Amino acid sequence: MKRGKVTLVGAGPGDPELLTVKAVKAIQAATVLLVDDLVSDEIVALANPGARVVYVGKRGGCKSTPQAFIQKLMIAAARDGDTVVRLKGGDPFIFGRGGEEVEDLRAAGFDVTVVNGITAGLAAATALGIPLTHREHAHGVVFVTGHAKPGGRGTDWRALAATARDARLTLVIYMGVSSAQYLQDELSSGLPASTPVAVIQNASLPEQRHVTTELGQLAKAIAREHISSPAIIVVGEVTRALALAAQPQAPGSPCRVSM
Repeated sequence: MKRGKVTLVGAGPGDPELLTVKAVKAIQAATVLLVDDLVSDEIVALANPGARVVYVGKRGGCKSTPQAFIQKLMIAAARDGDTVVRLKGGDPFIFGRGGEEVEDLRAAGFDVTVVNGITAGLAAATALGIPLTHREHAHGVVFVTGHAKPGGRGTDWRALAATARDARLTLVIYMGVSSAQYLQDELSSGLPASTPVAVIQNASLPEQRHVTTELGQLAKAIAREHISSPAIIVVGEVTRALALAAQPQAPGSPCRVSM
């Protein structure tokens, strides 16, 4: 049996110039690429023309390829002797299910290499000049998902809000747009309604949009400006000094169909 190799590559938030050199080399060397929906076409274009590209879409609110099927594809391609790259938006180990994939691949007898990418929460804040930590305003930062595993125990938002208030933390919320009203209500139990918030859609891409508001107006601002996934919500005093205005534009592009 031929034995291939598998690399999980973080494609970052979408801008190809934000890729690491190591990521580019891995993409170019791949014979099979399993590509997430949020990976930009410009990044996929870096692949060898002879490589087989399989889109395994993953985006909130859209039809997604089952995770178990993706992992079976990776193992099957590696057993065929292919050089497999699992190309994932952001960073493989930050809400990218990279941990699950590594566990399955190792159980199947394969060594796995992981190449970090710039996570969307960092890229979104930087795109607006928001420092996630600041000596005067934020002593730490918490990356948290707004989308709990079905049937699983979700985040205790009230406890997190109290901790963020007392410890002066910035909250960076992934996949939270669809539950904005719930997040607003829960976080308001521990944070003032006047807490500044920024919501950034399509960070680092030409179609990037954002809105700034206060926690007490979060859901209304998202609805008013037609902000949709993929978007990052940044909650905390680090956004206050920017006084950024919302930039209403047409809604983003539709979902890519999974294969």
